[in-house]
Amino acid sequence: MKAILYIGHGTRSKKGAEEAVSFIKRVMARIDVPIQEISFLELTNPGIEEGFRQCVERGATEITVIPLFLLAAGHIKKDIPHALVSIREKYPTIQVHVIEPFGVQGKILNGIAELVRITSGELTPKDSLLIVGRGSSDQDIHVAFAEIAKGIQDLLCAEHVSVCYLAATEPRLKEGLEVISQKNSGRVIVIPYILFSGLLLNEIDQEVRKRKNLGQQIIHTGSLSGHGIIEDIIVERASK
Repeated sequence: MKAILYIGHGTRSKKGAEEAVSFIKRVMARIDVPIQEISFLELTNPGIEEGFRQCVERGATEITVIPLFLLAAGHIKKDIPHALVSIREKYPTIQVHVIEPFGVQGKILNGIAELVRITSGELTPKDSLLIVGRGSSDQDIHVAFAEIAKGIQDLLCAEHVSVCYLAATEPRLKEGLEVISQKNSGRVIVIPYILFSGLLLNEIDQEVRKRKNLGQQIIHTGSLSGHGIIEDIIVERASK
């Protein structure tokens, strides 16, 4: 019997965890697979092994693993494969298929462009866009964000688009905000390239509010799960 195991990142934020679970449940309701379970890589229960075990106990003989990660970095390349190795040893008769992360794709970039238009209206030549990634020491992440920035710039005909990160690599959020704020006199639209709410999004929100209280014209679009395209992409991949 077929099953799907969703793997989220996990968060210490109760709100972020609830948002992730609610999002996954909406996806589950759209997919005609008899067994579907939720799990998290870290910080939030249930863990990957527990989610896998629940699938097996419900009768699964074939499990499709869907990591809810936007880009391929350390968690996708190392942490999740490492966790699945020991699990596969415990359940050698279960067929396991792992779906690739979303990657950089036009559908997501179109969704981001729409989120920007919804939150900020039409852009002017004075406006700047700052894309904020989670951050990773994996150099492929820099390549991906360069592609993301170029795609967003083309879609929105924006003159000023920059990238910064919340951890593990440079430039960090405060530096990114400072540099882009000095470039022109228009608005700064911050785009968190983050799937769900949580402590990382809270950090962005706090910095944006600080600057707004000082009189700067600055907003952020919220997490990417606020646009239905992410849900659609997961449903499409899970249904193949």
